[in-house]
Amino acid sequence: MSAFDANPFADPVDVNPFQDPSVTQLTNANRGGLNEYNPFSASSQMMNAAQTIPATQPTGPSQPAVLQPSVEPTPQSVASAAQAELLQQQEELERKAAELDRKERELQNSAAGFIPRQDNWPPLPKGCPIKPCFYQDFSVDIPADYRRTCKMLYYLWMFHSVTLLLNLLACLACFTVDSSHGLDFGLSILWFALFTPCAFLCWYRPIYKAFKSDSSFSFFVYFFVFFCQIAVYIIQMIGIPDIGTSGWISALSETGKNPAVAIIMMVVAAFFTICAVLALFLLKQVHSLYRRTGASFQRAQEEFSQGILSNRNVQTATAGAASAAAQSAFRGN
Repeated sequence: MSAFDANPFADPVDVNPFQDPSVTQLTNANRGGLNEYNPFSASSQMMNAAQTIPATQPTGPSQPAVLQPSVEPTPQSVASAAQAELLQQQEELERKAAELDRKERELQNSAAGFIPRQDNWPPLPKGCPIKPCFYQDFSVDIPADYRRTCKMLYYLWMFHSVTLLLNLLACLACFTVDSSHGLDFGLSILWFALFTPCAFLCWYRPIYKAFKSDSSFSFFVYFFVFFCQIAVYIIQMIGIPDIGTSGWISALSETGKNPAVAIIMMVVAAFFTICAVLALFLLKQVHSLYRRTGASFQRAQEEFSQGILSNRNVQTATAGAASAAAQSAFRGN
């Protein structure tokens, strides 16, 4: 009942848990041990040495420590790498320049005539006293884009020569039947002897040189002469009497007199017709190639003037005329 007699409103008694006898006894004991402990005493060091746990040694053979290199390149290494690359590029450029210089010297030597080329046209036997007059090689002189057209013009010239020879034979046949056609036979010999080399020199060689060296002047010479050649083909195809050609009119006029001679003359007239058609076709084809080469009339004038000024004969004649004029003027004074 004493518990019920206590005053519930009285101040409670302060209870300190750290004043418990068991707690205070343990605390005082630990404090004393800490005060007596000296880590730098000899006995403490021996105790620590005895209690130290040795480190685990590796079972395998010992490896030396390797320092890992730095990942970032140093400025010196960057500069040396850049210098080495520049030296390599310079050596490559010097090698290419030497190769270009060598090729240029070869071209200059070839152009200057240090590598002479023997003339091979016309292809005559070695024992023949007449030697070839021209050099002709399509694979060497003519570019691949113009080679086919140039060969076709060469074949046209050969067909042109064969046609003139057949015309001579047709006129000879007509002359043997009728002696009044002696003029035609004589003129046919003249046309064959004159037009065969003239066609080669006046329109085939200029177009060969034009394709070879891209010469505007040679192009214009070819166009002018070849246009006249087409006009001559048309006249020969028509066959006006007494001009030395076996055209359609002359062939048809011989039909009632001698059919065999008329057939020969018709064959020749057909050959002249083929020549005219092929010439028109090749003229158009050469003109299309000419427009792609960049040639012009101004360039042709410049090439003509340079060719005249560089000609030794012209230079000699000009110098002689100038000296004669100067002497006459001096004597007149």
